[in-house]
Amino acid sequence: MVFVRIRVGWRLTIKLKMSSLKVSSTSSRLTPSVTFSLLSVSKKVTLIRFRNAIISPPKLKLQALGKTRATLQSAKMADGIVKEVLPPALDSTSEPPPLFDGTTRLYISYTCPYAQRVWITRNCKGLQDKIKLVPLDLQNRPDWYKEKVYPANKVPSLEHKNEVKGESLDLIKYVDNHFEGPSLFPDDPAKKEFAEELLSYTDTFNKAAMSSFKGDGNEAGAAFDYIETALSKFEDGPFFLGQFSLVDIAYAPFIERYQPFLLDVKKYDITEGRPKLAAWIEEMDKNEAYKQTRREPKELVEIYKKRFLAQL
Repeated sequence: MVFVRIRVGWRLTIKLKMSSLKVSSTSSRLTPSVTFSLLSVSKKVTLIRFRNAIISPPKLKLQALGKTRATLQSAKMADGIVKEVLPPALDSTSEPPPLFDGTTRLYISYTCPYAQRVWITRNCKGLQDKIKLVPLDLQNRPDWYKEKVYPANKVPSLEHKNEVKGESLDLIKYVDNHFEGPSLFPDDPAKKEFAEELLSYTDTFNKAAMSSFKGDGNEAGAAFDYIETALSKFEDGPFFLGQFSLVDIAYAPFIERYQPFLLDVKKYDITEGRPKLAAWIEEMDKNEAYKQTRREPKELVEIYKKRFLAQL
């Protein structure tokens, strides 16, 4: 096994395997072809080492073969999902992007469940190269966002074809209908009708769940029972419509937050006595497009404690 270390501006250690990326030197004496995979990040990485030679980065050229890309922006995963290096959130000191230049941009906050809906949809359709993420710091948001992008001053919003649209449920349908990638809405009339019913219920569900934060948690029981019943309607898969759809995307960011918060603060387990819900959470946790948008449960619990417990 050969190890490569390259200085790339910020630290990176690379392991070579012999197969997908070509590394070539400008020296006529050494032109090895090797494949590497990323292992870890480290600073002061300056050299590429072979058995009988050390080659400095300026003499190297990395060239991707097939669908593999040797870039720091994104790399294709084995299952076709793009693994991104997420950009930092923009705040009041940040300059705006070059607005309405033909680039499609999705304005989000990394901690907003409504924005997460659209982010998941983008990922599920494989649109990481088509829709650019523009994360904002909502605690210190830039003035230009309200003045030049979206007067409502909320996330998510989507800049597409010189227009900016908002509202998460509208946007997940818009992205599904107007961009390439697998369809996330059913053709079956019965499933389509049930999908609309479930999407309409999301606000009621969220209000019921959040109202329970002031009590012992059990007040949310009826709302989670509704979810359990809904997950029992179709038997051709573990998701709301049997197969994965926009409905799962609409609920996932919120259940991702309610489950650890209610368990930590109220000692209320939303999956107890609800095997369908437990199975749904387990299946969602396997979804790479969704997993890339998730935050650590402890972080979400702390955010909700600051937001809701301070009001009690």
